[in-house]
Amino acid sequence: MENRLFGQTDIGKTRDNNEDAFLAERIGGSDLLLAVVIDGVGGYEGGEIAAEIAQTCIRRSLVGLGRADILPALISAVREANQEIFTHKSQDPALDKMACVLTLVVADPEQNQFYYAHVGDTRLYLLRDKALVKITQDQSFVGFLEDSGRLTEAAAMQHPKRNEINQALGLEETARLRSDFIETGQSPFLPGDTLLLCSDGLTDRIDKEKITALLNQDHLPAVAQALIDAANAAGGHDNITVVLVKNDKTPAQHQPAKPAPKQETVVSVQSPAPVTSTRNPVKVVRNRGWVALLLGLSVALLGLSGWLYMQLDLIQHQIRPLAPVYENPWQPLQLGLDTMKKPLRDSVYYTDSVAKSLKPHGKKSVR
Repeated sequence: MENRLFGQTDIGKTRDNNEDAFLAERIGGSDLLLAVVIDGVGGYEGGEIAAEIAQTCIRRSLVGLGRADILPALISAVREANQEIFTHKSQDPALDKMACVLTLVVADPEQNQFYYAHVGDTRLYLLRDKALVKITQDQSFVGFLEDSGRLTEAAAMQHPKRNEINQALGLEETARLRSDFIETGQSPFLPGDTLLLCSDGLTDRIDKEKITALLNQDHLPAVAQALIDAANAAGGHDNITVVLVKNDKTPAQHQPAKPAPKQETVVSVQSPAPVTSTRNPVKVVRNRGWVALLLGLSVALLGLSGWLYMQLDLIQHQIRPLAPVYENPWQPLQLGLDTMKKPLRDSVYYTDSVAKSLKPHGKKSVR
């Protein structure tokens, strides 16, 4: 199981007790893998008790879980844990502030799927092809600012309100919970993928780039220990819990596609019947109707062309020249010179004074 599922928790370097809890086990005799990280809230005793109640309730609720209706089963388990924590603290005034946050995963490596339910600021990550993706959203003010891009990861890690959460199990009875109280989802879990569930004791201390580098190892116990050691080396100000789930099936090796060989078609010219090759049979179809139609269209086109040519020739013969045609190209010039040599006695000239004295008598033409 260590090559598929492993969990580990550490008290850290500054706390006196561990308010974290986890589950990393197979569900019954099935191939389904159960992974849970729980972070208790509410003081020395309260947080630890709330985490223990949630751990016991979830394990009990999911006994005998099958592949049908996994997400509804996860929601039901979280709601039941919420009610048990609320009922327990209602009976003890000293535990009035106790609650917990959690991330719950059921992985199905055989079907290459995983399902999750989440409340609070514990986190779920997916590592695929050496790239780390954050799946859940932190239900806190600082987490919202980081997820929406208003704060960088480095700024969120140093924010004074980074540990203030908006939602947790046990704050109110289940009947009054909002419909969006539990974040849920389903996603592919491919061969070679790794899931990381963790408490904020890890993500408050080391960033995503460092986590990614430490996750790129094959041995899950070694990875878990390396993550906890890194968080402690960065201060270890909180309890640190990690659960790792790996789809250890061998990823499919995709071969580059090769071009298909050219297919040859052999048709016998001597035989009237179609002949096809044995490599890739191709049926030779003869359609005499189409041939006759094409010949008819060709004849009609030729006839139309001849008719248009005759009409154009007729039109050209009917057009008369608009100017006289001269055999000698210099003849127009010679006629103009001869005209200029004639006396101008037929012309009439008027001075301005004479023109003014004349009275109009209808239309006149002057030559």
